[in-house]
Amino acid sequence: MKKIAIIGAGYLGRGCAQLFLNAGYQVMISNSRDKNSLSSVVSGIVGCQIGTTEEAVDFSDIVLIAIPFTQITALTADAFSKKIVIDANNYYPERDGQIEVLDTHQITTSELVAKHLRDAYVVKAFNAILAADLVKDARPKNDQNRRALPIAGDHADAKAEIIRLYDDVGYDAVDAGKLADSWRFERAKPAYCIALNKAELAAALQAAQRDKEVAHGSWRHN
Repeated sequence: MKKIAIIGAGYLGRGCAQLFLNAGYQVMISNSRDKNSLSSVVSGIVGCQIGTTEEAVDFSDIVLIAIPFTQITALTADAFSKKIVIDANNYYPERDGQIEVLDTHQITTSELVAKHLRDAYVVKAFNAILAADLVKDARPKNDQNRRALPIAGDHADAKAEIIRLYDDVGYDAVDAGKLADSWRFERAKPAYCIALNKAELAAALQAAQRDKEVAHGSWRHN
């Protein structure tokens, strides 16, 4: 079974760690601080390993990045060479500050990630689901009520690998296209963090408009 590194020990990173472990994957999680600060992760997520960012990347076949968007450039690009990298990040201007190239739709968040991690195979995935839903909404294969999650990427083999990962952990996938198309399921778009099946998700992706956002916070629920 493949090994997955998770860079970022926030709610999404920890939720993905549990999801992947439930499906039988080996998981190592890291954060920007000393790995000893992750003792609560070890006690709270049975079977999850901890390490530095460098140790986690070396350990992995696949790397999931779930850190504040502005911290991406702090990652050492060469360490991710030839790795499949899942970009699960989202741009929140109130947290990250205004980023003109994103505000003016010149580029997508994942294209910026791929530009920095220039030799990695970046796939946009796991960003359009709330952390609290990751384990709760997972369903077995062929379940008629299975939730679908969007994906985008420029490398067909890497994207196929993450579609298999979606299936393994309990979700159907809808291919939104290339990284340039990933804006369709970024923050405040109709497909963002809403539980939809494959047909509904495909329709939501198609309905997205680059210059229009849904009501802020409408994707959150109790």
